[in-house]
Amino acid sequence: MSESVNLPALGESVTEGTVTRWLKNVGDRVEVDEPLLEVSTDKVDTEIPSPVAGVVEEILVQEDETVEVGTALVKIGDGSGTGDSGSGDAEGSQGSDEAAAEATEPETAPSTEQPEEAKAPEPQRPDPTENGQTQPAAPQAPSAPPAAAPVPQAAPVPPPAAVPAAVPAPAAAPAPAAAPTGAAASASVPQPTQDGAALVYVTPLVRKLANEQGVDLSTISGSGVGGRIRKEDVLAAAEQAKSSAAPAGGAAAAPSGPFVAETSPLRGTREKMTRLRKVVAERAVQSMTSTAQLTSVVEVDVTKVAQFRDAHKAEFLEKTGSKLSFMPFFALAASEALKAHPKINSTVEGDEIVYPDTENVSIAVDTERGLLTPVIKDAASLNLAQFSQSIADLAERTRNNQLKPDELAGGTFTLTNTGSRGALFDTPVVFLPQSAILGTGIVTKRPAVVKVDGQEAIAIRSFVYLALSYDHRIIDGADASRYLVAVKNRLEEGNFAPNLGY
Repeated sequence: MSESVNLPALGESVTEGTVTRWLKNVGDRVEVDEPLLEVSTDKVDTEIPSPVAGVVEEILVQEDETVEVGTALVKIGDGSGTGDSGSGDAEGSQGSDEAAAEATEPETAPSTEQPEEAKAPEPQRPDPTENGQTQPAAPQAPSAPPAAAPVPQAAPVPPPAAVPAAVPAPAAAPAPAAAPTGAAASASVPQPTQDGAALVYVTPLVRKLANEQGVDLSTISGSGVGGRIRKEDVLAAAEQAKSSAAPAGGAAAAPSGPFVAETSPLRGTREKMTRLRKVVAERAVQSMTSTAQLTSVVEVDVTKVAQFRDAHKAEFLEKTGSKLSFMPFFALAASEALKAHPKINSTVEGDEIVYPDTENVSIAVDTERGLLTPVIKDAASLNLAQFSQSIADLAERTRNNQLKPDELAGGTFTLTNTGSRGALFDTPVVFLPQSAILGTGIVTKRPAVVKVDGQEAIAIRSFVYLALSYDHRIIDGADASRYLVAVKNRLEEGNFAPNLGY
């Protein structure tokens, strides 16, 4: 007897989802709470676990197909209905145990907070994209010929060695497995390696982290269930490689040749837009065509903030467990100013302007899937410690697909840290139904004219540009300027001791 698994409700405002990838095939064994497939909505991308244990009998919704909440996705039974699959049964029996051991925890990615120093990205090995397309990869030597080469020499090779190529012969001495190609890495059913072992499924986030850290996944023994490779395994391998290379790295010579820009593996290829990218594109166009947007910019001297931060960041980390970056200061000043300038926090409903009674600040988070904006509720009531912890927590859970869809709803104003990637400032786009978004640029030091004892002098100061984009239908330039000056004065005053939160 089979049972249907339906698309569950993934939030109050989510009515449909797109199947981006099946993690199980017909004939595969699945356990309770084991991931069945990946689904993308206009809010989040997530894995759908199986509510029952059994064998996948029929897949009802194909990849890239969009269905409504409650639609049957797959039928799972006791396996009695899958006996006619022939070679598929043999393949499923070979890899089902390893595939059933997959864990569901997502992997961690770096924070969105503004970095102390920008680092150039490490060269990445091309890998499959999340939508199933494969990027060009360097050709690798096939693993079968080495094992089959001795077979023609009948004298030294015993008869049992002459087995069909479909059944890998055991090697006399264990040899390192070849690195998986793009097809093998993206397959949902483990493929046999040269030594007969199976390659367990690796999540795209783990694969991306391995590429960033320069770690070969084929050299790692996973600590997860069934040998699954987790982010901790990749990070541990990266640390071990760094420590072993430290003595040689100390005497590294300066590069002698001309600078050569890294070539992206996406060059010369094409890929299908994800559902999230489509939604962002549609909403950006809708927002730009249905509102009157413009941007105002102010320059802020944040020297006192930088000095305050340097004096308290060690104690702050010890007492709160969070790093004290510039973002909590910007978020606190921006949220406080919203209370005094509610037009910046308002929305349009028909011919009425709605002024919310709370300041719910959306924080823009850059992920490998696209831009997402989780919301910090009642932001104007938070202190620096609460802002720091909330921003770090939301950023991590956003990148790990751990957000609830409702955590992406209800924002009344957006804060985006464009300086985290080195931008001086930009003109961010306001997304409906909000009316304004504040972009914070990179904090830079430069000489400036200041007054010392009433006399003008030149000193090294820290500056940042704040760019406010807003809907001119309800916010005038004077309103925007008053708000920006309020944020500027709060930051330049630098009196944040009462707001530390400990």
